[in-house]
Amino acid sequence: MNNYDVIIIGGGAAGLMCAIAAGQRGRHVVVLEGANKTGKKILMSGGGRCNFTNVHCEPSQFISANPHFCKSALSRYTQWDFVALVELHGIAYHEKALGQLFCDDTAKGILAMLEAECTQAGVKICTDVDIEAVNKNECFEVITGNATFSSESLVLATGGLSIPKMGASDLGYRLARQFGLQVLDTRAGLVPFTFTGGLHELTGRLTGLSVSATVSNEEGGVSFTESILFTHRGLSGPAILQISSYWRPGESIYVNLLPEQPVEDWLLQAKLKQPKVLLRTVLTELLPRALVLELQALWWPKYSEVRLSELSDELLRNIAQQINNWELRPAATEGYRTAEVTLGGIDTDELSSRTMESKRHPGLYCIGEVVDVTGHLGGFNFQWAWSSAQAAGQVV
Repeated sequence: MNNYDVIIIGGGAAGLMCAIAAGQRGRHVVVLEGANKTGKKILMSGGGRCNFTNVHCEPSQFISANPHFCKSALSRYTQWDFVALVELHGIAYHEKALGQLFCDDTAKGILAMLEAECTQAGVKICTDVDIEAVNKNECFEVITGNATFSSESLVLATGGLSIPKMGASDLGYRLARQFGLQVLDTRAGLVPFTFTGGLHELTGRLTGLSVSATVSNEEGGVSFTESILFTHRGLSGPAILQISSYWRPGESIYVNLLPEQPVEDWLLQAKLKQPKVLLRTVLTELLPRALVLELQALWWPKYSEVRLSELSDELLRNIAQQINNWELRPAATEGYRTAEVTLGGIDTDELSSRTMESKRHPGLYCIGEVVDVTGHLGGFNFQWAWSSAQAAGQVV
């Protein structure tokens, strides 16, 4: 029997950070990771440069059945606390659009930092661990293929279902249910959309084309203005990934292709100033020609060779309305295969927002993505990992 004060299942961002905090308090900590090395999602995130936090991190950038749950942890370990750790280790970084912080070099720097902190705190890390069973008698027992570990505190830092090729599994949800915790329905978040039929063919023809747009959900209550990317499967890009976390099957999304331009007034003025030109000609002043040609085939095929002066104001208004509010109904998302995060998870009503400890089972803690707290794109999910891990690490 391998006896520890704290067992952490999962060697990703949250698991390693929790181990550091607990180890620094003198706790005897072991991290059990199923993959052959820790931090695989850290290494692949941000195109290999790790978007490790966001300078604008606020509770409003998180999705949860209880939107207030994340406030305590985020306020006690902020983005600036993590930035200070990064700077302490001499990791060069830069700020990109919308407050996103990335490593100047590779994400390996962040993982090396976390592993170095673990080593300094006396944390033991075991990889390639196959967990066969978890029991609770007088203490927690984790039975693996090679050994049995026991501890008074057990932390679930198992992540979600996104990107299974990186080792993602439902282990955390299964263990939570085993202990009687409520697990809310999960679904893929921050994920591209797929389409069928004519829209699938359209996006395929435009593969690789990117434009800035405002994308909103069916209720109209949430919108994001960033780039969208046409792909051979459908639509991707930051604005699409963002709205995907709010989308439900069967719903439409609405794309404003010219969010900074009141298109109706602009087209009516163009009709007066350039009466002899074609509609597609004036629109290519604002949008890529390939996209304009696809929109022409959709919305005004009968008038493709008709001059502006011969087009009715009503037709121009209708086209303007469609450009500013193009309704699209995705067939589905690409699912967990390419999703950056998993929505839903362990119900926050089961946990203390201050310590992340189970209300039903003292000594059981749940942190990071396995919990029903999901951040927007842009470093927010990493910050939740750091903050929730610190909350638990201070008390385990």
